Amino acid sequence: MTTITDRYTRAQSQIIDACQNCNRQPQSVTLLAVSKTKPINDIQALYDIGHRQFGENYVQEGVEKVQALAKLDIDWHFIGPIQSNKTALVAQHFDWVQTIDRMKIAQRLNNQRPAELGPLNVLIQVNISQETTKSGVALESVEALAEEIAQLPNLRLRGLMAIPAAAQTLEQQTQEYQAMQSALARLQSQYPSIDTLSIGMSGDMTQAIANGSTMVRIGTAIFGAREQKG
Repeated sequence: MTTITDRYTRAQSQIIDACQNCNRQPQSVTLLAVSKTKPINDIQALYDIGHRQFGENYVQEGVEKVQALAKLDIDWHFIGPIQSNKTALVAQHFDWVQTIDRMKIAQRLNNQRPAELGPLNVLIQVNISQETTKSGVALESVEALAEEIAQLPNLRLRGLMAIPAAAQTLEQQTQEYQAMQSALARLQSQYPSIDTLSIGMSGDMTQAIANGSTMVRIGTAIFGAREQKG
């Protein structure tokens, strides 16, 4: 029987192989374990073998897990869409937010971040494939939003996140990865805190790493198929 530990080890090996194939150091890529809809026991199992970075998509579920595991030194990433009425919960409980796509949300997170927690690490979500069903800013709007976020004292701008469209040719995917990599480089020339490009999931992590991803969001390949939210 394949265990979570087995699948986690396999995912780590894939990251190492992908890095070696493009002459990158494996430590340059962070594995974010996406634990949405999965029980606390699964998170604890990964924690017990040394993993510390976990991502949640749903505010209430995520907050419950953060509170239940508050004694553990986990870095919690919020990677789902944020409604205005949920920003306080996110600001108070998470270490990272990867889905900033408008100033209104950034301002609310800044205002509601408890001072004792220090600045909240944030990524700008880019709608790189220009899909009408996905959140995110247009690529050409990234620098203007970054300039505004950089002025907020309780947020620390760390980089960019995107979810490229699944049904694409390898050439299309590569073009979008490279566009994100170029956008990150432009931000890095202006802001010293920029160091993160969050692209790549279970199905495309190899290509994403080859094109500059520094964080891959892996759920299914570690935890198995997800339960559907009601």
